[in-house]
Amino acid sequence: MTLMHADDEFHPPLDNDPYRTETCWFTFTVPERRLSGQFYPFFLPNLGVFAGAAYFWNDEGDQWWNCLYAKNFWHLPIPQAPLSNIELPNGLRLRCLEPLTRYAIGYRDPDGNDEVEVDLTFTAIARPHYLGKGHLDQPGRYQGHIRLRGETMQVDSFGFRDRSWGKRSQFGPGMVPKGAAYGGYTYGTASADHAFHCISGDRGEGCLAYHGYLIENGEWSALAHARREVLARDSATGYPTQVLITGQDELGRELHAEGRCINKLGVPLNPNMLSINCLTEWTINGVAAFGEDHENWTPAAARNFFRRELGFRSS
Repeated sequence: MTLMHADDEFHPPLDNDPYRTETCWFTFTVPERRLSGQFYPFFLPNLGVFAGAAYFWNDEGDQWWNCLYAKNFWHLPIPQAPLSNIELPNGLRLRCLEPLTRYAIGYRDPDGNDEVEVDLTFTAIARPHYLGKGHLDQPGRYQGHIRLRGETMQVDSFGFRDRSWGKRSQFGPGMVPKGAAYGGYTYGTASADHAFHCISGDRGEGCLAYHGYLIENGEWSALAHARREVLARDSATGYPTQVLITGQDELGRELHAEGRCINKLGVPLNPNMLSINCLTEWTINGVAAFGEDHENWTPAAARNFFRRELGFRSS
């Protein structure tokens, strides 16, 4: 019997705050099909309920109602099972095969219409990178297959996962407590030897990184500083189409990652965060890679920015 790591399980809430939250996010792509998929369970353990989101999209739809598949259930009961081996009523199955390293991810549409069926394995290519005491990020390789709208596709590509646990209110000026109203979640992976990750927020001085890493020639280092810049936006939606990440890691190595967004989907991943998720083709210090760029907003900040960007009337 494999002994699980504490961070592969639910964390006992430290108090009775109803906004104590756990998340467990998995994202993967089929780059040659311009296809992205992600699962995002959002647990409120003190309330005994969770939200269960599953999204699939390509370059032909950019909203939940015109993408390939989108379902996000709210207020479902949390099963009495460990997070390391759980079947959720939204159709998602998660099983930890090796602590902090390998996971089996399955999904079938809970309404029985056979729109989507997923059987994937995530294998980490680097150790988890912790942000404080309540968040981790990890790159990995997804292998397996998905059946989407009657077509079966093989998956063998790099993707990502993250976990968080702590207080996350639906209220406030930032997406998380003490957080910014606007920021980015960005990664690119060419191989286990060449990759980067950057979480950024804008507090009035541009979208600056506060967490991330650079892997170059197989050597991992945390970012010392970095900046996310949007170089171009889609005229119809305002969503990013070209992104630039520049910075330096703690070893003094430069990061220069230029990204071209090749699909896009705007969804509210939770009530206080609108996320624009884009499969992105990167050049990382001259090395070609795929990954994603997520542009994250509070609802109020998004309304103000996109109404201006699209030339809408102020009232």
